[in-house]
Amino acid sequence: MMDLLSEQRISMTELAHREKVAIPTIWRWRQKGIRGVRLESFMVGGRRFTTHEAFVRFVERTTKAVDGELATTKVRTNRQRMADIARAERLLDEAGI
Repeated sequence: MMDLLSEQRISMTELAHREKVAIPTIWRWRQKGIRGVRLESFMVGGRRFTTHEAFVRFVERTTKAVDGELATTKVRTNRQRMADIARAERLLDEAGI
């Protein structure tokens, strides 16, 4: 994460208004992201902020991810994660570890 505190701070609501998107969209970008890319943010006095520069990075990275230019971590479902854990445990049992 970049040094967000030295960048141009903007509230999540201000960003939503500026970009003409719904406020929940901004929060979804922060929490879930797009194609493994999340909007960077930070808390000050109980309020959540992002920065203009963080939004620019977010747009650049999501564009690259959509265009296939960015190697992002594949998001797994809980079911896939549990299957991977079970597979790893079986391998450990077979190896006697």
